[in-house]
Amino acid sequence: MKKEFRSIIVRMPNWIGDLVMATPILEDLRTAFPEAEITAMCQSNVAPLLERDPAIDELFRFSRAKGFLRRIGERNIVEKLKSGRYDLGILLTNSFSSAWRFWQGGVKNKIGFKGDFRSFLLDRALPFPENRRSEHLVTTYKRLLEPIGVPLSESAPRLILQEEEIKGAWEFVKRFDITKEQKIIGVNPGAAYGSAKCWPPERFREMAERLIKADPSYVILFFGDLSHKDLLDRICNGLSSRVVNLAGQTNLRELMALIKISSTFLTNDSGPMHIADSLETPLLALFGSTDPIVTGPYRQSEQVIKKDVACAPCFKRVCPIDFPCMKKISVDEVIVKLESYVKTHP
Repeated sequence: MKKEFRSIIVRMPNWIGDLVMATPILEDLRTAFPEAEITAMCQSNVAPLLERDPAIDELFRFSRAKGFLRRIGERNIVEKLKSGRYDLGILLTNSFSSAWRFWQGGVKNKIGFKGDFRSFLLDRALPFPENRRSEHLVTTYKRLLEPIGVPLSESAPRLILQEEEIKGAWEFVKRFDITKEQKIIGVNPGAAYGSAKCWPPERFREMAERLIKADPSYVILFFGDLSHKDLLDRICNGLSSRVVNLAGQTNLRELMALIKISSTFLTNDSGPMHIADSLETPLLALFGSTDPIVTGPYRQSEQVIKKDVACAPCFKRVCPIDFPCMKKISVDEVIVKLESYVKTHP
């Protein structure tokens, strides 16, 4: 018989893509424990993803600090955990520090995966699944709910946008003379993990040049934060005004809304890829050093281009040889797929 819980806290992952892939946990907990108070705990930089999520009652944001400020921050986090009187804690992070905070904060029924010498801090320390490298991370996360009687479900990653945010996205693109009659192709040419996950920038540039020439209704929005400014400048400088460089110009909620209004979305394996997938924006994901079986788009698993090469997936940050996994993906095949998506998207 499943035990009831009154106050649940879920320590969400730190990376955008991982957090999006973890959202089914929140939905499944809400379904299983409709009367419980559910808190999602996550770093402030990724917390906006969960704003307005109906599965949670509270969004517990915290920031990482250094030196003396870090000690103050840790104390505040522990005090916050104590005040919550949580009788269930799900750890989706695998670090010692996250388990240590839950232990210090008096969280009961702490569940997480083994590793990082933290098992003694957990009430249920689960071994990683034997098939961890051959099942999607969404499923791996869900296995943490099995000890409390919540079976694996069919829930998929999802993010919540309000209608005013969608309207705001259309207002945003008006400044670039983009109208609803045009077809927006969103492009994310970067990735947080490293260059080995990224299609070469000169191919993104060629793709943009050819698409703009192919159809006057196409506009291309290149997304990236300030760390990707040089990359986007290299791709976009000198191209048509219908190629828009948005490096550092959007916050996370604005990025979500702009991806939502795009006709299609081209991306490397990245956080924005999972945002697009969760919002059901038609996407095309390019994979090289990583494995789409584990971290590919969950809803649109077929919308992937990946070439079979002997060294992939290597999971390296930087390719130590000639980058064959990405160089084998041609501009021609990317354009063909993108145009087929654009023409079928309303």
